[in-house]
Amino acid sequence: MRKLSFAAAFMLAAIPLAATAGDPGVPTPQASSCLTGSYRMADGSTLDIGAAGAGTHRWRRPDGQTGALVRQDDGEWISTLGWTERPDGHRLTVSNCKQGRIRFDNVAGQREPLVQIDTRFQGSGVALSGRLTLPPGDATVPLVVLVHGAERSSAIDTYSLQRELASQGIGVFAYDKRGTGRSEGRYTQDYLTLAIDAIHAMHEAKRLAGKRAGRIGYQGGSQGGWVAPLAARIESVDFVIVSFGLAVSPLDEDREAIAFDMARAGFGPDAQRKADEIASATAAIIESNFTEGFGRLDALKEKYGTEPWFPFVRGNFTSYLISTPEAVARRDFPALLEGVPAHYDPMPVLSNLDVPQLWIFGGQDRDAPPFETLRRLRELKRAGLPIATAVFPHADHGMYEFEIDARGERASTRQPEGYLQMMVDFIKSGRSDGLESN
Repeated sequence: MRKLSFAAAFMLAAIPLAATAGDPGVPTPQASSCLTGSYRMADGSTLDIGAAGAGTHRWRRPDGQTGALVRQDDGEWISTLGWTERPDGHRLTVSNCKQGRIRFDNVAGQREPLVQIDTRFQGSGVALSGRLTLPPGDATVPLVVLVHGAERSSAIDTYSLQRELASQGIGVFAYDKRGTGRSEGRYTQDYLTLAIDAIHAMHEAKRLAGKRAGRIGYQGGSQGGWVAPLAARIESVDFVIVSFGLAVSPLDEDREAIAFDMARAGFGPDAQRKADEIASATAAIIESNFTEGFGRLDALKEKYGTEPWFPFVRGNFTSYLISTPEAVARRDFPALLEGVPAHYDPMPVLSNLDVPQLWIFGGQDRDAPPFETLRRLRELKRAGLPIATAVFPHADHGMYEFEIDARGERASTRQPEGYLQMMVDFIKSGRSDGLESN
């Protein structure tokens, strides 16, 4: 499950929705692929395979290794490392797809008989589509509801966590956010509306699981890090996991992302101050719903546009406002950020959320730098709230480690070892043994 950043969602929102897989009426590759599933391998390991679009699939290991699979003319599938285009030496052959028999690196595997129940349920005024995935058998299992980030794709069709966690003995409920996939309603980024939808999803997960339902909670990534704690504050659950989410507002996220980029590029306080002027100007435009403030931004672009630090001003939405003509921004951007509470302060919710929480961050997250969030969570921890944090120092947004390609861009290679297991342990026990609160 690769959650999108605020910036990525902002950019994707400009793509015509009628052309994207996962929208109502548009079939998705994963929905029709008999290869999709979690596999038990003859050597005792596990392997997840899911469709990745355009005739490709993606394999994942519990330790975070992953690769893209492309079918060759002879029927064999060749893997490339992570999200790079570099072959990694892994090969897949399909012995019998319908019967779930494969060979990966010449090791035989059998698809696990996970239990999947598709459903339609009522959200906050709209009908939503969901899927409960359970381990085989009739034992009581903990349940986790996966809360969307800002992406517009179908969670049911694209979230590999629903199988990866189920193969570890956890029940998982994934649902298509309103306005995405097969769910009805208008897409929104209003956190309260989405939190109410998440609560309805939690109820549906418990209903479908019946006697198998044990402890239940939420896992939310990126924007879901604002939504999941709010849902848990409205109606208590047993745990909350936030992956690469924040305890600051969206506008503060943009400022912190700019500051992080400036520091990474080696620019000092003077450049930081000037870049913050630009962040203030773009914030004013957003606060006006893109009706005013463009003159101020144009003046700053004229003033600073030739300085060496200027090309490094990125942030989550500032770079789009810098590079987009005013007429286009006025016309298109209000719809792209519809519902986003730019000044949303999550601290009143978090300060009163007495639910075990695990917050997981990437130390190189350019889209959602975790530093102020970590400081705030430390304060809440000292106040006695049950909060644990973990930082994977080499991970970017989405909890992906990366390499730098020939163009100087980051290319994701894998998820950090221990990331999945950390969530599994917390979901099963609610404890944060061995984790730091720093």
